[in-house]
Amino acid sequence: MDDPAYEPLYLQGIEKFNECDYYESHEVWEELWTEYRGDSRKFYQGLIQAAVALYHFGNGNIRGARKLHKSVHGYLEPYGPHHLGLDVIGFLAAFDTCLADVAASTEDFPSIELNPDLLPEIHLDPPPPAE
Repeated sequence: MDDPAYEPLYLQGIEKFNECDYYESHEVWEELWTEYRGDSRKFYQGLIQAAVALYHFGNGNIRGARKLHKSVHGYLEPYGPHHLGLDVIGFLAAFDTCLADVAASTEDFPSIELNPDLLPEIHLDPPPPAE
């Protein structure tokens, strides 16, 4: 990555994501995605879907989380191993660990509790430039 300057909305979405405010991170990233027309468009869409999957999981919508879990890989994997400072492979591994029971479930309405110790976080390398 030649330019360590990240889109401000990308960073704001990461901040909300790491605070477990998945709905708000989705909203912020969607604002960025709506106007963005560059090579990272599907990357942002993958992050949006990851946030919504975790939002659904946290609210007990296991079917919604399971559906989005599958699509997140399709959006993010092509950007691996690293993109815009994100270890894509590491993020997907943490995301999969968090949603392992969701992905494995075949029930229509399973009762699966989210384990807060397994929630993925996003840490950029290189970190965002100091303001």
